[in-house]
Amino acid sequence: MIIPSPGAMLANMRAACPLVHNITNYVVMNSTANALLAAGASPVMAHAPEEVEDMARLASALVINIGTLSAPWIDAMILAGKAAARKKIPIVLDPVGAGATSFRTRTVVRLLDEFPVTVLRGNASEVLSCAGESKTTRGVDSTAGSMEAREAAERVARGLGCVTVITGKVDVVTDGKRTLLVHNGHEMMRRVTGTGCAATALVGAFCGAGSDPLNDSAAAMAYYGLAGERAAVRSAGPGTFWIALLDELALISPSDLDAGSRIE
Repeated sequence: MIIPSPGAMLANMRAACPLVHNITNYVVMNSTANALLAAGASPVMAHAPEEVEDMARLASALVINIGTLSAPWIDAMILAGKAAARKKIPIVLDPVGAGATSFRTRTVVRLLDEFPVTVLRGNASEVLSCAGESKTTRGVDSTAGSMEAREAAERVARGLGCVTVITGKVDVVTDGKRTLLVHNGHEMMRRVTGTGCAATALVGAFCGAGSDPLNDSAAAMAYYGLAGERAAVRSAGPGTFWIALLDELALISPSDLDAGSRIE
């Protein structure tokens, strides 16, 4: 299948500057916000139950990340998810560490029951866990390859009526009927905490400005992966890589993305 120009989708996202409401974990709040700002979106981090419904109503997309869970945060996620569903804005769920503990797995199942998810983005083990399969997660790291989980991702996408994105050496993006493979990325991205969480937020930004979650998600992953490739060329290690990655998110032009994206 031929997808629209990823560069055009990047230009559209930057022109729209979507407000992305993040309920995310303590580890990545700063890095996720900076990635969104560098890309051209507008981040807000709000997790208090008292305000999440109001914030979701203002936002162009809602991103929920279960990396550092607590009972009040789960309540806030449900309130925000239902408010976002009423507004009909995209909801992106990152099931960080699903399969590692029963608490995380039960939480993901509950969230998926409480409100419709537009995009489910995780690593292979997390998505396999969402599919009810036995593959375990080592902490928040995947113990399965993305291609191993392709069929599971397609089943999850069909069952939930959402787009599923599995990140790995090859990123799998599927709505259960159409499947895209994104070959952009670099090994260094696995050596900095929060890179997967930033990918989820960027999917939220592209979906918040777009109209086709499958193509929007694929474009977001190609854009992020290309930024990683370019950052690795001029970094000395994980620390300088992260700074270079933020720079590349800002520097990549729509024409750069069209030339450098590898989507099949």
